[in-house]
Amino acid sequence: VVFLMGDDTRGIRHQHFLVEVPEGFTVKIAHNTDLASRVPVAVGDDVEFRGEYEFNEKGGVVHWTHRDPDGRHPGGWIKHRGKVYE
Repeated sequence: VVFLMGDDTRGIRHQHFLVEVPEGFTVKIAHNTDLASRVPVAVGDDVEFRGEYEFNEKGGVVHWTHRDPDGRHPGGWIKHRGKVYE
């Protein structure tokens, strides 16, 4: 984790933070806190994650880091300090 961003609290709430991936660029994580527990990340923490990656000019964003209650997307997750948030 390289940067903590403000949460999106309008409509469906999301926790936002940036991670640096092994390829050397940053990716934004958009984690839905209406469907999954908030992840207690801090700058410098290591995380593993699974979700849907969407490219953009800033490096991209990973959505669906949680279960999909409608079953339309594969279930995602974030692993932080041995605990899985889904």
